[in-house]
Amino acid sequence: MANEHTQNVENKEEKKAITIIVNGQAKEVAEKELSFAQIVVLAFGKSAADGNTIFTVTYRKGEGKKPDGSLVAGETIKIKEGEIFNVTETSKS
Repeated sequence: MANEHTQNVENKEEKKAITIIVNGQAKEVAEKELSFAQIVVLAFGKSAADGNTIFTVTYRKGEGKKPDGSLVAGETIKIKEGEIFNVTETSKS
């Protein structure tokens, strides 16, 4: 009985996963809202905290009244299935 309960909980968690596209790669996330920093980590595997690097995050096919736009450090965004994020990295000279 415990195994059945565990399996049901796991199935519910799997259903909650949202697939988004980050720099052309499908990524599954459990959160319904992501921060600028979380999206940068999904794209490059590192934080946006490096002082020598600037990241730009744009999105399209988003939720609500603003389905496309850009994010800046500190902002969050509600995500939806299939939303597309493009993250670019620029080194300061």
